[in-house]
Amino acid sequence: MHPGMERVLLSKDEIEDRVKELARAISEDYQGKELLLVGILKGAAVFLADLMRHMSIDVRIDFMAVSSYGASSKSTGVVRILKDLEQSIEGRHVLVVEDIVDTGLTLNYLLEILRARDPASVRICALLDKPSRREIEVPVDYKGFAIPDEFVVGYGLDFNEKYRHLPDIYVLKKEVYQG
Repeated sequence: MHPGMERVLLSKDEIEDRVKELARAISEDYQGKELLLVGILKGAAVFLADLMRHMSIDVRIDFMAVSSYGASSKSTGVVRILKDLEQSIEGRHVLVVEDIVDTGLTLNYLLEILRARDPASVRICALLDKPSRREIEVPVDYKGFAIPDEFVVGYGLDFNEKYRHLPDIYVLKKEVYQG
């Protein structure tokens, strides 16, 4: 096991199987429609890449980068857009691809911004969901895994820009993020 990790929460194989299932469901739901996948950087990049490779429909992609954590292990509730979309979403079907839904504050803010741009539809696909941490309800239309309130890294998720490269999702040891 990688140093600093308490345990494996989700294995590479479990993740791959679930990503294939999500891709199948999304492909069925959007059959015959043009779909724009909006990946939320940086955490969702790995998930987005794997997800679209398993889809049976043509998709376009774009990215947004938002920040609500900084170097902390807890969301600050203050959301900043660091990178906006490069294309218009007006009249388009949009699927926001997110690594993890925690408090819901960041995603709710993002949904408000995107809906104001008049898309045909906006839905959410999240690899991980922490329902016990939710402060505001957000509709997660495609959910990979519900997980307990633990700090997780790997498969694109980081702590202070580390651990994104790990193929499994791990629970990070408290002494790593509490210093």
